[in-house]
Amino acid sequence: MAEPQAVQAGSSRSSDGAQADLGGSGQARGCRTSTSTRNNQFPWDEFDTTYYLRKNYNDLRWDDRQILETVRDFLVNFRPDGQAAGLDLGSGPNLYPALAMLPLCSEITLVERALSNVAWLKQEVTNFAPNWNQFWELLCEQPRYQAVADPRTALAERVTVQAGDVFGLPPRRWQVGTMFFVAESISPRQDEFEAAVRQFVRALTDGAPFAAAFMENSSGYDVGHHRFPAFAVEENHIRSILAPEATDLRISRIGVGREVLRPGYTGMITVCGRVRAG
Repeated sequence: MAEPQAVQAGSSRSSDGAQADLGGSGQARGCRTSTSTRNNQFPWDEFDTTYYLRKNYNDLRWDDRQILETVRDFLVNFRPDGQAAGLDLGSGPNLYPALAMLPLCSEITLVERALSNVAWLKQEVTNFAPNWNQFWELLCEQPRYQAVADPRTALAERVTVQAGDVFGLPPRRWQVGTMFFVAESISPRQDEFEAAVRQFVRALTDGAPFAAAFMENSSGYDVGHHRFPAFAVEENHIRSILAPEATDLRISRIGVGREVLRPGYTGMITVCGRVRAG
């Protein structure tokens, strides 16, 4: 397999669908998606953070609720010392993965490619907006989260935002990790998708718990004026990549339901597990 080129990290679950500003091709303006187009050919630094945030995270959706409950109930059993170093890869304008790791970690690194998202994250973690309260309240249904007396202060003190891409990650650096809607949403290519998943897991130490989420069978997504890529994945493909890398795999699927996030996907897949010892 050829070595992928500079796969960017950037959480890419968008809900604009037909509301995008379409050009004459019927796609949002930007790079046309094809299976030969590489990740680094897309305009990541023009990612419309405000648009994406408004469409995805102003309110706690029913599917995000299920994902967050699954991840919470898995992570709560690890790192009782609360001294782990955590990684959220491809954060985008999404704080709930970092909030989910908060009781386990004394430091959390948010790695993000799009410069617009990096700027937003650096500002938001200093005093997060009220819309994130509903996510924190859901987490606090587990008593361990209630022990974090002031999540805003804790997040501001523990989080570092780092501009970077998935292939720049050092190996075996972090003791817990999350990656939400990233690997399948940065490229239309199978080799880049698979490499991104493996690189995420290999950035974690042996035995580290991790959680990841994927859009199932995504056909791509629009953010503002740009069309961004996706690689269509299903549970068996994800399992085949992670089985050699991880133990205690727990994979769950959420169907589309009546409240469709956007056109062009068949559900969401949540994966929890632990990094296999080397």
